[in-house]
Amino acid sequence: MTIPSAEGFLQASSCLPCTAEEERELVAALTREAEENVKDGDLRYLVSQSWWMEWQRYVGLVSCDENGTEQLPQATNRPGQIDNSKLVSAETISGSEELELQRTLREGEDYTLVPQQVWRKLFQWYKGGPEIPRKVIFDSPTRKGYMVDVYPLCLKLIDGRDNSEQNIRISRKAKIHELYSVVCSLMSVEQSEIVIWDYYQKSKSKKLTNLNETLDEAQITMDQEILFEMKLDESSSGFSSRSTNNELALIPLGPSTSSLSIAGGPTISNSFSSGIGSSFSQDNSFSPLLKDSADGYNSFSNGTKDDTHGLSGLHNLGNTCFMNSAIQSLVHTPPLVEYFLEDYTCEINTENPLGLQGELAVAFGELLRKLWSSGRTSVAPRPFKSKLSRFAPQFSGYNQHDSQELLAFLLDGLHEDLNRVKKKPYIEAKDADGRPDDEFAEECWNYHKARNDSIIVDKFQGQYKSTLVCPVCNKISVTFDPFMYLSLPLPSTVTRMITVTVFSGTGDALPMPFTVTVQKNGNCRDLTKALADVCCLKSSETLLLAEVYERRIYRYLTNPIEGLHNIKDEDILVAYRLPVGHEKLLRLEILHRRADRCAAEPQFNINRKLIGCPLVTCIPNDSTGKSDIYVAVSAVLVPFVRANAHGPDVSAVKLNGNGPSLDGIVLTDNGTTCEEGLSTSTGDDEAVDEHLPFQLSLTDEKGSVRNAIKTDSNRVLGIVMRVLMDWSDREHEMYNIDYMDEVPEVFKPGFLSKKTRQEAVNLFSCLDAFLKEEPLGPDDMWYCPGCKEHRQATKKLDLWRLPEILVVHLKRFSYSRYMKNKLDTFVNFPIHDLNMSKYVKQTSRGDRQPMYELYAVINHYGGLGGGHYSAYAKLVEEDNWYHFDDSHVSSVNEDAIRTSAAYVLFYRRVGGSSTVANGVPVDIEMVDSLET
Repeated sequence: MTIPSAEGFLQASSCLPCTAEEERELVAALTREAEENVKDGDLRYLVSQSWWMEWQRYVGLVSCDENGTEQLPQATNRPGQIDNSKLVSAETISGSEELELQRTLREGEDYTLVPQQVWRKLFQWYKGGPEIPRKVIFDSPTRKGYMVDVYPLCLKLIDGRDNSEQNIRISRKAKIHELYSVVCSLMSVEQSEIVIWDYYQKSKSKKLTNLNETLDEAQITMDQEILFEMKLDESSSGFSSRSTNNELALIPLGPSTSSLSIAGGPTISNSFSSGIGSSFSQDNSFSPLLKDSADGYNSFSNGTKDDTHGLSGLHNLGNTCFMNSAIQSLVHTPPLVEYFLEDYTCEINTENPLGLQGELAVAFGELLRKLWSSGRTSVAPRPFKSKLSRFAPQFSGYNQHDSQELLAFLLDGLHEDLNRVKKKPYIEAKDADGRPDDEFAEECWNYHKARNDSIIVDKFQGQYKSTLVCPVCNKISVTFDPFMYLSLPLPSTVTRMITVTVFSGTGDALPMPFTVTVQKNGNCRDLTKALADVCCLKSSETLLLAEVYERRIYRYLTNPIEGLHNIKDEDILVAYRLPVGHEKLLRLEILHRRADRCAAEPQFNINRKLIGCPLVTCIPNDSTGKSDIYVAVSAVLVPFVRANAHGPDVSAVKLNGNGPSLDGIVLTDNGTTCEEGLSTSTGDDEAVDEHLPFQLSLTDEKGSVRNAIKTDSNRVLGIVMRVLMDWSDREHEMYNIDYMDEVPEVFKPGFLSKKTRQEAVNLFSCLDAFLKEEPLGPDDMWYCPGCKEHRQATKKLDLWRLPEILVVHLKRFSYSRYMKNKLDTFVNFPIHDLNMSKYVKQTSRGDRQPMYELYAVINHYGGLGGGHYSAYAKLVEEDNWYHFDDSHVSSVNEDAIRTSAAYVLFYRRVGGSSTVANGVPVDIEMVDSLET
């Protein structure tokens, strides 16, 4: 092999490309240097995650699994060109305009980010592309962390002179004056001659006049419109366009005041000055963060009751369905609705450094009020998203995120902004010291409330008991900790059953199918290990996995980290028991073909179909003569010999320590017997030597050619020699092919699978799995105060105190180092009368059963990267369910709430409930779940 050019691999004086180790060390050094000296405006480049993983394996960076215990083989092949084409929208990949990313990409799943110098080196070594640079941005000068503006704002610039449109891209952290510069350059106008409007949904919202404000702070969102007008037209256009398609046509463009009151709710009007930045006054009045109807924020009705309260949708601001679904669930939580429609100003905590000085709570409260006042008009949550991004910067920008993760941050942020404790006291953690659980749990809860006291704690937080037991000294440690939600595993959905037929490669036993249970997101190594256990594999043996298709080996599964998701239920898998070190031998693959005779027209028999399942054995690389091949094939056929086999054919098969001998066969120099000869011509391929126990010929992987086997040695290309065995009546009398013909599929749908589907996972089995005692992982060791050592203790969780609002997160997403998977399993959960008395330990709060009723569900559809979120929510007053899918709101039957898309469940504790005879409330559809 010759290297055409080494240009770009090393310095000009070098004539060879970098080795894998050199590439690894150079990239590591460049990355380290870039991270140590990162500054605002630096560039990061997107690289396809699949290519990046391939490169990491090549240079030896990926060397262990998620537990850091197993070494993986280093890839020997150098990766091909960098292929970023799947990251870019198809419409722009070959065009001349700037490349636009797919909107559903996720870092670590679809792409990785590398510094500019690293990209330059990778491009020099591998070429490819396209090149996708993105700028580094800092949220604030005091923050050490930085973010990469992967999705810069794409704005629709509308020319007020002729209503023409064109797209511009600009960082969301760019200042307004930078936006003016871009527009002026594009339109060839002077900045003093124009004015730019926030033109969200073709409605003038406000002039962009604060030149030092960032676009993020100005609440400019992805894909929205901005309008530029010449100042000469300002007097005539200031109010006119306001009346177009706008119910609030009389609202002026200048500063406005709110017609709502925190204290009085929607029917009382007090005037507050606008602007969230204003300070809170002594009387606790504050700005309600008013935005006009361009944001979908309409004023409250002043008199008559509106029957459509609570049915407002939320605009998707660019991959914000994850946020919209969480918001809709919270704004339909009855205690929160009641709280934020009343006067909560006295509970705003402006001093808490862990919060946002009340701004997040105000923004959420204002959004809730708008959603409950605007009838069916959809609302754009731009002000709220801006405040949320300040509290949790990871949700800034327009990437897709996890709705449950956002929900957790939002509840935490609301708690800190509404914490009634202005100065948190220092409380030293104490041990139980043998005290009763009731006493110690109450003490821990009071300590928690002394530092954390808000509407969120009151309604959303419960308490669980954690018990750790040392495996050495049996020291028991009990703690009581608060929780905001329950993250429940799906117990029976992470595994699958795979059936593999195991063949002996040495002729020791008949093939036997084995069904094993493995992790769905596991790999071939896991499958091989499970098979080795069930088939009692000897230490001197190993298994070679293969997929059989149309009676031939379609592929060998030799890559131990190949995911099992590539194996389908309808596939046929086999495994061959071979000696350890068989890789150094020549693999002999035996295909089988029906040899039906047709004396009248023998020329039509060359396309006969394959039968049975291929057999595989091994022979030394220098033993490829005819006798060697026949001995090896005879050996693996021994288990298939019929017990009643008789005649001269059987006598030719004499068993010894090395398998069947060929004593009755006399071979000549040309590979034929001295009596009949073996013709290999196409026209007369039915000629058979009666002295051979069977007829073999060399063939290809499809069994479509037939060449004579030479006596001395046969040339082999590669590591596999394939021979074709013709099965006539004689072979059928001698061997039973049924054992290799009836090979089952990986998973055959039948009674067992139907029964499993009918008994789908229910919420109670998820709770059981969550509360099950289990050992801590090796990376989560517990420091035992008795042993004074870190121990792998056993941990047991119990629910001690349940909140009024019980949020249940179904863990549908599983992550490992090499695989990210979503579980679409249907979980059967109760809508009414969820009885938690079986699971809660605390009993000191009266005799009332802990009964819950479902009122909201967050759904996730699709896969990890391209998924979509929506929400079901119930209007409690009218007892009706609705589907909130971004801006679209529609009625839905209660029966349709249970789906395999359910991701987060919201339950509210209720007082009275329907009961059965023994007094325990039961959801009829969940009755099977209560069986013990």
